[in-house]
Amino acid sequence: MIPKVFREVIDLGDGRTISLETGKLAKQAHGSVVVQMGKAMLLCTVVSSYKAGTVDFLPLTVDYREKFAAAGRYPGGFFKREARPSDGEVLTMRLVDRVLRPLFPKDYHSEVQVMIQLMSHDEDVMPDALAGLAASAAIQLSDFPFECPISEARVARVNGEFVINPNRAQLAASDIDMMIGASADSVMMVEGEMDEISEEEMADAIKFAHEAIKVQCAAQVRLAEAFGKKETRTYEGEREDEELAAKIHAFSYDKCYTIAKKGTSKVERTTAFGEVKEELTASFTEEELADYGDLVGKYFNKAQKAAVRELTLAEGLRLDGRKTDEIRPIWCEVDYLPSVHGSSIFTRGETQALATVTLGTSRDANKIDMPSYEGEENFYLHYNFPPFCTGEARPLRGTSRREVGHGNLAQRGLKGMIPDDCPYTVRVVSEVLESNGSSSMATVCAGTMALMDAGVQMTRPVSGIAMGLISDGDRYAVLSDILGDEDHLGDMDFKVTGTSEGITACQMDIKVKGLSYEILVNALKQARNGRLHILDKLTETITTPNAEVKDHAPKMINRRIPNDMIGAFIGPGGKHIQELQKETGTTIVITEDAVTEEGIIEILGTDPAGIEQVITRIESMLFKPVVGSAYEVKVIKMLDFGAVVEYAEAPGNEVLLHVSELAWERTENVSDVVNMGDVFDVKYFGLDPRTRKEKVSRKALLPKPEGYVARPPRDDKRSGGRDNRSRDNRGRDDRKPRAPRKEE
Repeated sequence: MIPKVFREVIDLGDGRTISLETGKLAKQAHGSVVVQMGKAMLLCTVVSSYKAGTVDFLPLTVDYREKFAAAGRYPGGFFKREARPSDGEVLTMRLVDRVLRPLFPKDYHSEVQVMIQLMSHDEDVMPDALAGLAASAAIQLSDFPFECPISEARVARVNGEFVINPNRAQLAASDIDMMIGASADSVMMVEGEMDEISEEEMADAIKFAHEAIKVQCAAQVRLAEAFGKKETRTYEGEREDEELAAKIHAFSYDKCYTIAKKGTSKVERTTAFGEVKEELTASFTEEELADYGDLVGKYFNKAQKAAVRELTLAEGLRLDGRKTDEIRPIWCEVDYLPSVHGSSIFTRGETQALATVTLGTSRDANKIDMPSYEGEENFYLHYNFPPFCTGEARPLRGTSRREVGHGNLAQRGLKGMIPDDCPYTVRVVSEVLESNGSSSMATVCAGTMALMDAGVQMTRPVSGIAMGLISDGDRYAVLSDILGDEDHLGDMDFKVTGTSEGITACQMDIKVKGLSYEILVNALKQARNGRLHILDKLTETITTPNAEVKDHAPKMINRRIPNDMIGAFIGPGGKHIQELQKETGTTIVITEDAVTEEGIIEILGTDPAGIEQVITRIESMLFKPVVGSAYEVKVIKMLDFGAVVEYAEAPGNEVLLHVSELAWERTENVSDVVNMGDVFDVKYFGLDPRTRKEKVSRKALLPKPEGYVARPPRDDKRSGGRDNRSRDNRGRDDRKPRAPRKEE
């Protein structure tokens, strides 16, 4: 049976289009759509269980995979199959999840799985920008309880003009790389990196992307209507008891408000709230508790949240006693770890990060191998969030998606300040040792100081801050440097990194609808004041990057050689370079410049003498004597037919001084004129036309003896010689008779 296909086309306004298609593939899924832009095609399917789960949250799983077959490639490594997701895929999953999750009902606890697959790749299309659109379009074709269509779009700015969903070439020329997630009415998610742009420029970029998203949302609605909008499924929501909720609110609200107003530490506050909850629980009989189940805890948390939010809105006070724009106390330290290349501690309130820096060669670059992108990162950051940092005990199960996301945000915030001419591959590792909110921004601050301590010549130091928002529709309060609890009970989590000149990265999740651009800009301006305050604390600890790397850290020197010399430097089977590395105690890496095709030699070592030795060897290779010039040489080898000498200017650069060029007099033995270690001058004649080898002469710089008569040149045309024997020679009879063969 030929399937009936439904299709909608989105015009991007610059000749490019995005198509949404359904009805052909994966029809047993609850919703399926193929999104195509150029040759790039994404298949998204969504499925949700009709039975509610036992958990008290939405069990949503977003899975994004790029198939290597889509780009006509094999997966790298021995295992020729796509296995665990790459960091790039994980980041795309997080982007989609953060926009979808708030639009499901809070009481919908059925398992939901969103699967997005890149089926066909286009070099001019970045598929991650289409993932959110694909997910939302598939949900619109399902019967899921979902509030409204959303979409995501990447925005860049090239030559002052905003571009939606740019290609990689445009992105490379852009000063903005932002992903915006939004519905037709509200912006819900922002993430990206920038080249020190202003708060107003950032708001303009968000507005531009939002206009494009509105068009994409409208296309989803048209597709769903054409396909036949399914009736939203009925599901069993959470049990509610308004009378019980009112009773618990009356019992708990004032007590929680009083505790919140005291401005105590996290442990004290948690203990006090726990005591109120225990007192509340004790007021019910065992039969009542068994009947109410989890409702008591649920309604207590609601009352606690309402009390804390009202305290901030009414009195401008926060859980730890701070005002809305106040930053927690900060202390910093650099050069804490003696053996690493750079280190720092950054502590802000009850959040602490220890950062280390490691310097290496291009061989240590982080290799990215995805169907949509292959490349290397010469600066990368890893973020670790162990359970003890929040006072918990839980098993370690590898790197979490959250750790990948937070590390990527901190990396994007810092990498723009690493100069292009930095010779090293730089790895930053952040260990979060304490956490009570904003550990990713603590990572940025610790990372900045550790880089400066390591001697990386950052353009400008970077600081970061996490902003929050509490709003009831009429009133709102923007919170600087939020706590973990404020992140949980607030309406916005907005992380901003930047220098004294502007914003370098951001990540924003908005939990309320209809956040005005006025509030957004106010939050950004308040964030700027907080960032600059924190930046002052960082620069008080370390003002400028150290001029040199530490004594125990490797020094990096780069040199260039012509392409035709690369092979000679490496030697047969790598013999020369291996011997040189062993001899000098250095690490030598040779790469080729993609543009000039020159050889780039990276020399890494802790011993300056070893590095200098390698440089000397390179300079010797590059040494080119000038015809007719005189050079000082040293005898390094004696032969029967001459002496091997090396140029004093270029040790290791050798040439044969023939016995005939030692002196004007006839020389029988080389040692009669020169000996090992002798130093003297020679004249360079270039390539000998007869031997095609370089020719130098000692005698050319010596005066001719009196009465010297030059030997007449040999006449190569005269008869005789090896290849022109006379008949007399051919018929010579003085040869010895051949010995008779021995009898066997």
